[in-house]
Formats: sequence, C-alpha cells, structure tokens
Amino acid sequence: MQLAATARAEGFPGEIVLVGEEPLLPYRRPPLSKEYLAGKATEEQLLLRASGFYKEQRIETRLNARVERIARESQRVLLSDGSELSYTALALTLGARVRRLAVPGADLPGVHYVRSATDVQGLHRALHGARSAVVVGGGFVGLEAAAVLRGLGLDVSVLELAARVMPRAVSPTVSEFYRGVHAARGVDVVTGVAVRSITRREAGGLSVSSTDGRAFAGDLVVVGIGVVPNQELAMAAGLACDDGILVDEFARTSDPQIVAAGDCTHHPNPLLGRSLRLESVHNAVAQATTAAFTVCGKPSAYAQFPWFWSDQYEFKLQMVGLSDGYDEEVVRGDMESGKFSLFYFRQGRLVAVDSVNSAAEHITAKRLLAAGRSPTREQASDRSFDLKSMLAS
Repeated sequence: MQLAATARAEGFPGEIVLVGEEPLLPYRRPPLSKEYLAGKATEEQLLLRASGFYKEQRIETRLNARVERIARESQRVLLSDGSELSYTALALTLGARVRRLAVPGADLPGVHYVRSATDVQGLHRALHGARSAVVVGGGFVGLEAAAVLRGLGLDVSVLELAARVMPRAVSPTVSEFYRGVHAARGVDVVTGVAVRSITRREAGGLSVSSTDGRAFAGDLVVVGIGVVPNQELAMAAGLACDDGILVDEFARTSDPQIVAAGDCTHHPNPLLGRSLRLESVHNAVAQATTAAFTVCGKPSAYAQFPWFWSDQYEFKLQMVGLSDGYDEEVVRGDMESGKFSLFYFRQGRLVAVDSVNSAAEHITAKRLLAAGRSPTREQASDRSFDLKSMLAS
C-alpha cells in the first residue's frame, strides 16, 4: 500500500495494480497480537486505508489473488485465477510467512498462529470456554499474545527454546525485566526448552511435551517461533536471493525492472555498515517509499536506523538501532519503576537504545542516532543531563 500510494503521489502516470492473496484490503499486522486479539480493534480499524482511497488514487486492488509466476522476458505476471498482468515496473512486497512448528501433532485443531487476520479470527473462536493456553515461542508475538491471553483470564505457559525471552531482539537485561513482568502476572515462563510433540488430552484440550520430559496442558496452543521470507516467487524468476530477495540501496533487485521492499528483502544499510533482513513496520514503510521513488525515476538511497516496538500489559518497549555486538550497557532511569531506557555502546559510541514507558527518550534517541551524536556513558546514565541539548547545534 505504501509503495503504491507513494508512487502515485510522486507522479507515476500509469496503471497501478495491487495484488494480494488475502481477502482484506491492506491492513496493519502489529495489532493482530495486541488490540485485535484482545477484541479492542475491529477489522475495519485494522485497514491502512478505506476502500475509497484506492479509487481516488486510481489504484486497482486484486484481492484473493496470488501471483504464481513472473515471466521476466515478456514482463508479465501470471495469477492463480489464470489471468495475466503486464508491467513496465514490478514491485515485490511479499512479506513473510510464519515458521511452522515441525513436530508430531503440530497440525492438530487447537494449534494456532498469529500472522493474518484470518488466523486471529480462528483463535478468537477457540477462546470461547478456554481456560488455559500454551504459547510456544518467547519472542515479540509470543509474549504479546501471552499478555493478551492472561489479560482475558487464561492460565498461560510460555515455552522458549533459547535461554531467555526475546533473545534476537533485546539484551539479557531487557529479557530478564520482561520475564519478571510476565511472572508477576502469573505466566509460567519456561526457557531453554524444546517442544517434542503435541497430543490430545483425554480430559480435553492439548498437551505439549518438551524434550526434557515435561508436559504442559492447554485448551489451545499459540505458536510464535518466527517467520520465513517469501522469496520463492523471486527465486523461481531467477532473481538473486539469500535470506530474502537481494536489493541495493535503491530497493532494486538483480533485475532493474523489479524492485522489492519489506520483510522479504535482504538489503544494505550504510548506517549499520552491513546488509541484513528486517521484520518491522518502519523498514517496510521506509523501504517501500524508497522503491516507489526508484519506480518514478527519482532514486534516493535508503539509509535509516531501524526502530521497533512491543506492547505487553502496560509496558511499551520502544527500540531504535540494533544492540547486538554492544560492549557496554547503561541504564537511564529506574528499572523497578518500569520507566527506563538502556543505552548501548560499542567502542564508546552509541549504537542503540531500548526504552520502556519512556517515549520522550525514545524520540530523542532516534534523533541522536540520526544526527550521529553520541552521549558519554556518564551523560547517558545521568537523568539530570538533557540529552536534547546535544542536538541544539
């Protein structure tokens, strides 16, 4: 949606056709494991834009349609309904799909994923009469779902393969804080455990067996163990791929007529000094904007620090930069109060900041990183020091 809307806004004169395999118009996925799962957001409120927007912008939407093949030599795409579309420019915003749990019983009724609105609608139906749930995966999606389910009154167990929760996204300090948050609300958080199988219980519901011999009972099971980039369509068309569709700083694939953006891409980031694949709203929107500019003949290189967020209970975690590889960590604020920030340094330079219930510091941290400004360790830890003063010049 972002790519199509930006292309039109930047003066793309031709037809724009948006093809999507889901029945809904483009919608926001983050609320699926939060407000939508909790019943606090409607399907209509998920939509990025109302249907009238697409008509006004002359963007044709093809819903319930899947592209089966890209014919690059003739610049056509073949759809699942047998129709074809020709293109002068093709944009692949294919996203990612859930990583499936590959154990016996993983396909039993009562095992749910949280990736699409349809997924959550099925989970909603399963919640009627449910008293307990097992969540497999202690990442953002798993913990957000656990928080919602606990808030609905269910007994919840969370099983995480790694030694700590959210291991890919946050430092051990933040992991321990959130483990404590969930434990204080009665969630049984079990780390360092692998699922061996899922079976039906005679008394009803499901039993999740772990490789260490334990069993965890639940009326339903929610799986959140990551995603896999949807790169198969691009690979079949001969485009370069490696943990995602390879693109340059202008979102161009190995075929100059084809751009790609979002969770499905592996892209360079000069600010981070490496290539990587990101799963975030910010990257999807920013990279799609870059791709749209490229399609319109106005190439502008993508160079932004990534940022993310997670809502669990009353705690909002906001992150900017990537903290992996840090060699020093500084706390600003009081962790016991639930309002603090963690500043991460590498060789004395600020590389990332994680903020909990500290929106103002998160915004300042974004500006500091974008401006290339780095406070000292002492300045970061001293709440009396005004970090915004470093931006005055």
